[in-house]
Amino acid sequence: MRHRLAGLLALLLLLASGQLAIAQSAGPGERPSQCRAIASLVPEVTYAQASPNDRGLFQGRTADRDVRITYVTHATFLIESPAGIRAATDFSGYAGPVLPDIVTMNKAHSSHNTPYPDPAIAHVLRGWNPDGDGPARHALSLGDMYVRNVTTDIRSWGGALEPDGNSIFIFEVAGLCIGHLGHLHHRLTDEDYAEIGRLDILMVPVDGGMTMSQEGMGEIAERLQSRIILPMHRFRGPIDRFLAKVPDFAVEWRSEDSFTVSVTTLPDRPTVIVLPGV
Repeated sequence: MRHRLAGLLALLLLLASGQLAIAQSAGPGERPSQCRAIASLVPEVTYAQASPNDRGLFQGRTADRDVRITYVTHATFLIESPAGIRAATDFSGYAGPVLPDIVTMNKAHSSHNTPYPDPAIAHVLRGWNPDGDGPARHALSLGDMYVRNVTTDIRSWGGALEPDGNSIFIFEVAGLCIGHLGHLHHRLTDEDYAEIGRLDILMVPVDGGMTMSQEGMGEIAERLQSRIILPMHRFRGPIDRFLAKVPDFAVEWRSEDSFTVSVTTLPDRPTVIVLPGV
């Protein structure tokens, strides 16, 4: 309770001092993010879940606000917007029979990227900078979807950390904020959380070995308080080990590999949804 009161006080001070706009500002030529944190250095804050009207959504048919998410394989999800924009995460060459409009990749292994994406894919977003001169930066608007990234370091085969070798990609669509942690290898800083902002849906690797520990992933899920947590990147270890790290979250075991969701149909409490094949 004291942490939340301290966070609220800090937020009120930001509002009074006029610094809130700075915390929300976008980079040069970058579209302002509806998901980015409203205060950059307020630890332990649980981000507010804005109503549909607050997110710029108006009354209309439910289908106009539905986003479809499909688990494809390993760390690949297909995200389909109400307008039909298709984005595939950690794309290694396949995301279904229809090519995505956008693919994101991460450097870690060949199961998270492909050097030969189909030339018909309009937008290929690599989570690392192939030129090696600084982090990859993406801020792509396509139709009703906006995709940006927050870079993190990655562990090399020798054990050293390579700066900015991984990206957490954030997909902003139909008022929802959807985050994919990629091949995350280390705990996040307050600055990372501020850059990420609020996430309604979190795609999290749960292998507990090749990526960060299941305990560490559980801490991220607990802090972000996303309404839907989608496990991915699991090998042979039982998923119950990850579920034990988030004992206060509800758990749903689905029989189909895809579902639709909108701002108005998000669960009231954080819920882990386990899709077939995970």
